[in-house]
Amino acid sequence: MGKKIEYTPSSGNVFADLGLPDADEQFAKAEMAVKIAQLLEARKLTQKALADLLGASQSDVSLLANHKFGRFSTERLMQFLVRLGQDVEITIKAHAKGKGMGRITVKAAE
Repeated sequence: MGKKIEYTPSSGNVFADLGLPDADEQFAKAEMAVKIAQLLEARKLTQKALADLLGASQSDVSLLANHKFGRFSTERLMQFLVRLGQDVEITIKAHAKGKGMGRITVKAAE
């Protein structure tokens, strides 16, 4: 028989699984960055044209297209989504009792 492989199932948030600080925010930013990259790719525009559309630099567009979102704030990523014709909704609700701190989530509509 083969060697048994041990693993830990993912929580669904790789940043939390790695024990990184602000894991929920990092995951939310990653979700937004992926959506932005998809929208940029679908536009089939030059980086210059995309930069003009986003009100950003060409180097910012390159970072977004390559899913390198670390230097962008959550607010800036939301601004990019709005400029790309997306509605961004923020919902604030009470966290389940006894579950500790609240969390940040992002769900992209299909």
